[in-house]
Amino acid sequence: MNAESRIAAASLHYDPRPKSAVSSGVGLAGLAGLFAWAAAARAWHLDGTGPATLAFFACGIPMILWSLFVDKVHRSPTTGIDWAAPPRPLKQSLDLSFVKIAGLWTTWAVIGFAYCVARWYWDGVYLFAMRLFALSAIPLLVLSVPYVIWIDRRLKEPRDGAWQFGRLIVGRGKDVNRELLYDHFRSWTIKAFFLAFMVAVAPGNWSQTIAPAAEEIVSSPIRLTQWLIGAMFMIDITMATVGYVLTMKPLDSHIRSANPYAAGWMAALICYPPFVLMASGGPLDYHPGTMGEGGWTYWLGAYPLLMTLFAFFMIALTGIYAWATVAFGIRFSNLTHRGILTHGPYAWTKHPAYVSKNLYWWLATLPFFATTGNPVDMIRNTVVMGLVTGVYYWRARTEERHLMADPAYREYAAWMDRNAPIPRLLRKLRGGGGAPEAVPAE
Repeated sequence: MNAESRIAAASLHYDPRPKSAVSSGVGLAGLAGLFAWAAAARAWHLDGTGPATLAFFACGIPMILWSLFVDKVHRSPTTGIDWAAPPRPLKQSLDLSFVKIAGLWTTWAVIGFAYCVARWYWDGVYLFAMRLFALSAIPLLVLSVPYVIWIDRRLKEPRDGAWQFGRLIVGRGKDVNRELLYDHFRSWTIKAFFLAFMVAVAPGNWSQTIAPAAEEIVSSPIRLTQWLIGAMFMIDITMATVGYVLTMKPLDSHIRSANPYAAGWMAALICYPPFVLMASGGPLDYHPGTMGEGGWTYWLGAYPLLMTLFAFFMIALTGIYAWATVAFGIRFSNLTHRGILTHGPYAWTKHPAYVSKNLYWWLATLPFFATTGNPVDMIRNTVVMGLVTGVYYWRARTEERHLMADPAYREYAAWMDRNAPIPRLLRKLRGGGGAPEAVPAE
């Protein structure tokens, strides 16, 4: 085959991956800032709640700067901001903005009331989140006024869900757009529920990474493995928290839509407190008789080489899980559509976090063994762990159902079906060949 023939054959099968809504540089910038602050905190022994809070800024500010000055996301047409046109006259937009502010402040008041009524927010780790939210309330209220006035003068369509809700509050809601209104309620419910959880658990993850001395960390391969896994969970939690906070149109990180399906909400909520079913004593608790997530060290302790290989694999799985969150940059959020990711681990599978997390749980606990020696416990834990994996499969399916409304996701899903490793493997097993479907070059 001559060179021209080879080029023609290659172009026939050219199938580029759809462009990602987020660049790799955003997450890497946040990771660099977080690493720098974590290194300084370890050197100065800063493992308290204050340094944990500053970690959000160390991670978030570099991502904001990268997004604005490198990726220039504020110029993206998906922001809904018209930078070319002159801003609306203040007199024309001021009434609209005040109505929107009324809707926004009322939304926050309802969230605050819900926090006060829900008892679990005033106990344990959640107390930190509630105190931080209380300190943030006044600055948030004050800053929201100039921000809303400024953004409404530049948005192509400023009449969003907050404005629709504001019309109800001020008595102008006869022809309110219910679809926008419900999406507003769903979006803020998601943000309020998950942000409180993320903020609450962040200091604990931070302390586990910063507090241990270097001598303790390297005291044994198992301890080093545990520290590395904990550090990657800290990265995941910090990046995710920043993502929930930076939900803003000028950063193109706003919520396009919140999952409208009850099944999606149910599948997600049962994985988080207070509704979590996998907690100790819960109906999907797979830990009894497994030594918890240290079960692998218990069963492999007599086999140093095998345990070392296992440790590398556990670290790799946790790394993939953290990488999946880092890939979101400033857009991480459950149950929402904030732009379609196609890069990083999302070039390999549509659900890298769920796949790596469940593989980690299976291998960490080894539920098919039981310290009780009772075969019933082995069967029970294996079945329950299988049900937990089923829950995450259910979550994945409900998320895809939501995202399929976006042509960008349909394009990505089709590309993954042609090119991702698992679909290609299944085609081979079915005898259909492993090569992607031919796509003519443009």
